[in-house]
Amino acid sequence: MASDVPSLPQLFERIYDRLHDLSSMHMRGQPAGHTLQATAVVHEAFLKLAQRNPGDFASEEHFTATAALVLRSVLVDHARRRTSAKRGRGRRGIDIADCEPSRPDDVAGILELEDALAALSGADDRSSRVAALRIFGAMEMAQIALVLGISVPTVERDWRFARAFLETQYHGAPKAKASDARVA
Repeated sequence: MASDVPSLPQLFERIYDRLHDLSSMHMRGQPAGHTLQATAVVHEAFLKLAQRNPGDFASEEHFTATAALVLRSVLVDHARRRTSAKRGRGRRGIDIADCEPSRPDDVAGILELEDALAALSGADDRSSRVAALRIFGAMEMAQIALVLGISVPTVERDWRFARAFLETQYHGAPKAKASDARVA
């Protein structure tokens, strides 16, 4: 990082509230009785980020994107530990529409989502990165484009592909929207 770019603790302080909100959003979708709290998720993410070299981040947006992916790994690791303790109970399907940043109330199935993102990565790695930043980072298309170094229309295409792919993983076919219908 250049000398005029804030240190890791300063960057983290700037995005702490956003990460806490994202963590809370994802935790609301967990089954009753889950043991991880939003603040603990954010603090664990900070501990992982603090191990990194400040030079690893090209910009504040890049740091934010990385923090969102670290948040994802904390949530997935916790879900895996919890599920393995229950021997698979509690897993449930997901509705990709519920993962939209504009619909945070029903985010469900962190492990199912992680499995679907892994499958998507095998099909199209860039679309998987777009989906992870959109879902776990609640990033806007322009922010994702900046972080990945691609155009906004490319991000939008990748997101449409990712949504269709992820829907297919759980429902066999993408859900049609009224706005997708064509007039003959």
